[in-house]
Amino acid sequence: MEIWVYLALYFLVLNIAGYLIMWYDKRKSLKGQWRVSEARFFVIALMGGALGVYYGMKTFRHKTQHLSFKYGIPLLIAANIVLLGTILYRL
Repeated sequence: MEIWVYLALYFLVLNIAGYLIMWYDKRKSLKGQWRVSEARFFVIALMGGALGVYYGMKTFRHKTQHLSFKYGIPLLIAANIVLLGTILYRL
C-alpha cells in the first residue's frame, strides 16, 4: 500500500477517536460520573485528531465555553493541516 493511504488512515482513526471521546465525556458529564481529562483531548488533537475533537464539541455542545477549547482546538486544526501538508510535500 502507498504511504499516503497509511497517513490517511492514521488521521481518520485519530479524528474518529477525537469525536467519540468527546461524545463519551459528554455522556459521562450528564451522569455526573468520572470524566476524561482535558489534557487527553489536547493530546489527541495535537497528534492529528483536532478536527474530530472540534466536530465533537459542536455536535454535542460540549466544552464550547472553555476558552482553551474554543481557541485551542481551531489552532490545532491549523497545526494539523500544516503538519499534513508538510508530510505530503516531503513525500
